Amino acid sequence: MHLRIAVAVFFAAWLAGAQPPTQDPGSLKFEVASVKPTPAGVRGGTARPEPGGRRYRGTNLPLKLYISSAYRIKTDQVVGAPGWTETEGFDIEAQAEKPSTMEELHLMMRNLLADRFHLRFHWETKEMSMYALTVDKSGSRLTPHNAANAGDPWIEQTRVMPFHAKWIATFASMDLFAFRLSAIMDRPVIDQTGLKGDYDFTLTYTMDLPPNIPPNALLNGQPIDTTGPTIFQALQQQLGLRLEPRKGPVPVMVIDHVEKPGEN
Repeated sequence: MHLRIAVAVFFAAWLAGAQPPTQDPGSLKFEVASVKPTPAGVRGGTARPEPGGRRYRGTNLPLKLYISSAYRIKTDQVVGAPGWTETEGFDIEAQAEKPSTMEELHLMMRNLLADRFHLRFHWETKEMSMYALTVDKSGSRLTPHNAANAGDPWIEQTRVMPFHAKWIATFASMDLFAFRLSAIMDRPVIDQTGLKGDYDFTLTYTMDLPPNIPPNALLNGQPIDTTGPTIFQALQQQLGLRLEPRKGPVPVMVIDHVEKPGEN
């Protein structure tokens, strides 16, 4: 399995601007957890907490994607790991002792990776190509989240038609948004908006066609609809934000030690 496999990874974690998250001392852990190699022949992969805030399930994902999800970094920002962390899939099932917030669950996931994979690392800052997420000169058009409405940060990504995406954000910080943008871009996205609040918003845009699909291709006998704003245009027009390609400091996780998990 290659890292470019299409996956749905919905695990929230914190990356504050260019300051990387630290390893948790281990205070929050799942009550029970199982980590096993994915059986041969399984295709596709997902990772997400289940409703209720207690259970987390990951299927057929390599360790690098679990790290990316738990630490909210692009897999390109994980260096020094052996090749199997990109190619061998693992299934993870874990349950917390009680209903937990997304922030608590992601800390539990970090500790699970440290316990079961003996993951040890340190952070460095590397000058590399990235996108800076900034506020457009016309100003932000984001709607602050109503503090009276409790809930976990979430960005739901759907497709309203082929190659047309819709994101619905609830209680989302710009850190979370930058991470989710990183997942669809060719380089890390670093939040430089200076916006510290949590926001509700909807974003719709037209995806780029893959290189192997010509613009005049047919889908189910019909021309592919490529009208609508690009992700760059949609951010500016709908949210008052910009993605600016730059070279700048990006946090990089350098793997010092990692092992394949033993028997559960």
